[in-house]
Amino acid sequence: MSRIGKMPITVPEGVEVKIGKDNKVTVKGPNGTLEQNISPKISVKCSDGVIAVTRPTDDKEHRSLHGLSRTLINNMVVGVSQGFEKVLEVNGVGYRATKQGNKLVMNLGYSHQVEVPEIPGITVELRDQNKIVIKGADKQMVGQFAAEVREKRPPEPYKGKGIKYANEIIKRKEGKTGAKKK
Repeated sequence: MSRIGKMPITVPEGVEVKIGKDNKVTVKGPNGTLEQNISPKISVKCSDGVIAVTRPTDDKEHRSLHGLSRTLINNMVVGVSQGFEKVLEVNGVGYRATKQGNKLVMNLGYSHQVEVPEIPGITVELRDQNKIVIKGADKQMVGQFAAEVREKRPPEPYKGKGIKYANEIIKRKEGKTGAKKK
């Protein structure tokens, strides 16, 4: 039995879960509404504020879908009740981020400013000139948007300049020693 798949999901106060036909799970909460189509091979039942995900057999496909389905539903419940956030740090001399309207404008050492527009369902906050906080209800959208912002200037291993996740560790490399050839 899947250790993750067999754990029940408790639905917090203020969150409403509907399981429609074809296993379409809809979760409504204070942070919005999320929908996900779960494989029809997996059964999802909600009763008394607890969601249970079960599989019909121990086939390899059913085992793999079991834990995945439970995790997707749990992420929706957590997203609409608490939300998800990713923190990015901008490191480098002269590197900074500002917000203009619904655009994130960054100076990243290029000859031009890099602009990234906010997408629906995602909010961008600045805690500093060099800390970017990306928040949203959908875990996948938050992670994807953070990856797209980080892609504008990934951290380099020599001086550590660029955009990195707050909990990311950059392995530093030593530069050339300057030894002369004869």
